[in-house]
Amino acid sequence: MNIEHLALNVPDPMRMAAWYVHHLDLRVLRKQEQAPFTHFIADQAGRVVLELYHHTKAVVPEYAKLDPLTLHIAFTADDVACERQRLLDAGATPAGEIVTTDTGDVMTFVRDPWNVTIQLVKRAKALI
Repeated sequence: MNIEHLALNVPDPMRMAAWYVHHLDLRVLRKQEQAPFTHFIADQAGRVVLELYHHTKAVVPEYAKLDPLTLHIAFTADDVACERQRLLDAGATPAGEIVTTDTGDVMTFVRDPWNVTIQLVKRAKALI
C-alpha cells in the first residue's frame, strides 16, 4: 500500500494552502470553496499530498503548544539557512536553531503563520 495523503484540521485552510503554494512551491490538486474548505496540496514531485481543512466537529489542535518533535512537516532544502530566513521573512517564526546531526544532516524547525511546525532538512544521504 501507499500513503495517499496526510490531513490536518487547521483554522484557515484557504489561506494556509495559498501560503504553502506561494512559499513552499506546493500545488493545489483539488479545493473546496465552501466549508470545510478542503484543499489537497502536493509537492512538486507528486510524492506527498497534504489535505488542509477546517472541520468544526473536530478540535483544531493547538499547534503552537505541540513540540516540533510531536508533529512537523519536513521539506528538503539545499540551503537550510537561506530557506529558513526566506520563510521567516514570509511570516514563519523560529522553532529551533539550525543543527547538524552526527550523521551529517542539517536541519531546523520553523512554524508557519498557523503554528504548524515545518522542518527544513538537508540530508547527508537521501532517505529515498
